[in-house]
Amino acid sequence: MAIIITLDVMLARRKMKSKELAQAIGITEANLSKLKSGSVKGVKLDTLNKICRVLECAPGDLLDYAPDQDSPE
Repeated sequence: MAIIITLDVMLARRKMKSKELAQAIGITEANLSKLKSGSVKGVKLDTLNKICRVLECAPGDLLDYAPDQDSPE
């Protein structure tokens, strides 16, 4: 996958547990876990906005890009 979710890094920086974030933004811990692992195909902008508001960060702090090695340029 070319998009890397770095939510766990931001949670560690903010000394916040996944459970606390899930409660603060109104999603289940299971859905937050899927987001953290990158096993989702998309994320609602509303959810991303809530995460950024609670963690006091920008979307770029939560997402990174690494080109796939196998994909043609």
